[in-house]
Amino acid sequence: MTVSELYLLAMLIIFTVPFLVWRFGRTDHFAPLVVVQIVTGILLGPGVLGAWLPEYYAFIFAPQVVQSLNAVALWAVMLFVFLAGLELDLRSAWRERRDSAVAAGFALVTPLSAGALVALWLIDDGGWIGIAADSWQFVLGIGMASAVTALPILALFLERLQLLKQPLGQRILRYASLDDILIWGVLALILMDWQRLGRQAVFLAGFVVVAYFVRSLMPRITRPDRWYVALIWLAACGLGADWCGLHFMVGAFLAGAVLDHEWFGEEELAMTRRLVLLLLMPVFFLSTGLRTNWEMGGFAVIVTAGLLLFASVGGKLLGVRLAGRMLGWTVLDAKIIGWLLQTKALIEIIFASVLLDRQVLSSATYTALLQMAVMSTKLTITISQKAVWLSVATSQAISSTSRIARPMLMAWRCGSMIGAPDMLPLSLANAITEPVKVMAPIATPRLISTRLAPWISPGLPMPKAAGA
Repeated sequence: MTVSELYLLAMLIIFTVPFLVWRFGRTDHFAPLVVVQIVTGILLGPGVLGAWLPEYYAFIFAPQVVQSLNAVALWAVMLFVFLAGLELDLRSAWRERRDSAVAAGFALVTPLSAGALVALWLIDDGGWIGIAADSWQFVLGIGMASAVTALPILALFLERLQLLKQPLGQRILRYASLDDILIWGVLALILMDWQRLGRQAVFLAGFVVVAYFVRSLMPRITRPDRWYVALIWLAACGLGADWCGLHFMVGAFLAGAVLDHEWFGEEELAMTRRLVLLLLMPVFFLSTGLRTNWEMGGFAVIVTAGLLLFASVGGKLLGVRLAGRMLGWTVLDAKIIGWLLQTKALIEIIFASVLLDRQVLSSATYTALLQMAVMSTKLTITISQKAVWLSVATSQAISSTSRIARPMLMAWRCGSMIGAPDMLPLSLANAITEPVKVMAPIATPRLISTRLAPWISPGLPMPKAAGA
């Protein structure tokens, strides 16, 4: 087969296999398509497919094919990181600066510290640190990967949970935006090439000057022209950042961070994000899988991924809980915020890819971080959905009559409400308060309270069932 035929065969596999697993396996409630695509990339890499069927792996993913795929993946990830920078909401973070600083600070420092402790242990174990890294770079890099929040994927999750336009959702985005700025600053520090400080100073000075002119130009041109100018600006920033040693992804993030998302329209931004995820990012997922390595041994990599997961999740939840106590949040709100800020997915993989490119991490550490990102995102989806549903159910049911609300809530908590786990938050809320208007496989409040009142709330008067 020719190189073009092998390339198209690889593209066919990239788009077909994850979609079939996601659609026919009905994994959306615990593993959305993005997670399935990441896992598929790992399975198609040298550690799994390459080990089981080395001849097929070498045939399909020939060096020329991999080179072509990496070129597509590079542009895909630049667009994605650019959108992550564009979606930052620093104005609202400044308006609510005390709340934002406390929440974002604790949400960043505690998981970063926990991840750094794991990194110190890995240094002593050997084989995990990259060949070009100093110890401080490795420790800070692992800590950063444990603290990062994937802002674009978080926005998708909030939209799915019907929280994106709600006050709680806007607060979460505000905290994530501030953390993103700090995390990318840490990444720039790690990548600082002390041999090329002159180039980096030239790039940053030129960036500030040109960014001023770009920001002055954007409001004066039409919206379609803004997208073209933005793409030119993105390519120029990526080139400049890579030239000075900071990495093109840092340039892509800076290119988006200095622009206002209002210039492009919320609907168009959301559509662009979805198109990038649909058309281009699956190629990046495969390219990440092709870079995985199991030389340290499968068990050692899995154990390390588990330790990093514990540090990341435990540190994030602890930090948010401490911030919640200082700011007077409810326990349930702190749980929702903590788990949603735990969303890592693509951004952690992108960061790990940057550190692997700069040889700060070994391939084994990169593989462990990849697994941690998948497990963390899966936990986030599962637990945050339940927490959001419980929060909405509680707030809506309290406004109902106490005779019906208490049995309803207790029944929902123990999973007795038919169909509740598969309902979106607002649908569940409406089902509790206005069951007649909701078409869902769920029992009515009166029926549930009638059946459950005798053993849940013996002291309450039992209402009559419909038709009795």
